[in-house]
Amino acid sequence: MSRVLIVGGAGYIGSHNVKFFLEKGVEVVVFDNLCLGHQENVDSRASFFKGDLMNVDDLNAVFEQYSFDAVLHFAAFSQVGESVKNPVKYYYNNVVGTLNLLDTMIKHDVKRFVLSSTAATYGEPKEIPITEQCPTEPVNPYGKTKLVIEGILKDFEAAYGLHYVSLRYFNACGAEYGIGEWHDPESHLIPLVLQTALGERSSISVFGTDYPTRDGTCVRDYIHIVDLASAHYMAVEHLLSHAESRLYNLGSGNGFTVKEIIDTCKEITGVDFKVEYGPRREGDPATLIASHDKIKKDWGWTPKYDLHMIISGAFEWHKKLKELKSS
Repeated sequence: MSRVLIVGGAGYIGSHNVKFFLEKGVEVVVFDNLCLGHQENVDSRASFFKGDLMNVDDLNAVFEQYSFDAVLHFAAFSQVGESVKNPVKYYYNNVVGTLNLLDTMIKHDVKRFVLSSTAATYGEPKEIPITEQCPTEPVNPYGKTKLVIEGILKDFEAAYGLHYVSLRYFNACGAEYGIGEWHDPESHLIPLVLQTALGERSSISVFGTDYPTRDGTCVRDYIHIVDLASAHYMAVEHLLSHAESRLYNLGSGNGFTVKEIIDTCKEITGVDFKVEYGPRREGDPATLIASHDKIKKDWGWTPKYDLHMIISGAFEWHKKLKELKSS
């Protein structure tokens, strides 16, 4: 492996993958329009190309300037609520943008592709944990766009010999390499809880305490960002040695409740912040957990970071981010 293109490499998940690949000795080029990413999070060892997936000239320029062994795609919009309110934004960026990228790849004879997908493609699953055999019935435009992209990949494989790995997961979390989650507005549970502990929010809200779970609050899947990066690295390694496409779930296997997240944040931060309990939100399933049995069997991948490690790293990052915001 010599050089990869990481699209969306200035974002939260992308920037961690940039670091991970560089540490493995891989040359990395980042392609990002910085609409959500932060260039200061891009490792200085990587080459940076500011460009937009909606601009084919930008894509052609980066593929003409560099040769790539594989492309990794992290540049999707991913806010479920926003996708419901503004589906056109999501179909244009996620579907049309990916189509532009894939078309440019084929024109430049680059045929190894890793998609950072989502377990939202399954919708509201009828069995837990979710396996790759579960029906794909997404219930929001975000999940639908990723499922459309996966269908496009199958067609590109049949027509053009493109080989791909699609990785489906729920909540990326944690922080490493001195970078972490930096969203505005923030919508993810762990950053919101830590912002409350740091005094940036007056309280954290819990929606529903009567679910059929171990403590009555929802159970969700959380995967540390470095565990995700290691799976994406394995995906590229696979594509370089095998001319076959794969699809995997990246799950924790058991998940964590909202209360467990809050209690662990209180323990690590030493702050007994205010928690407000309210009724369930419509459409919130009790439990969403993905299985990782298939990728463990095939590649030996399992998550290595526990909840304490996830929260500890995220807390250090959010303390740093608070200082950045105030400076």
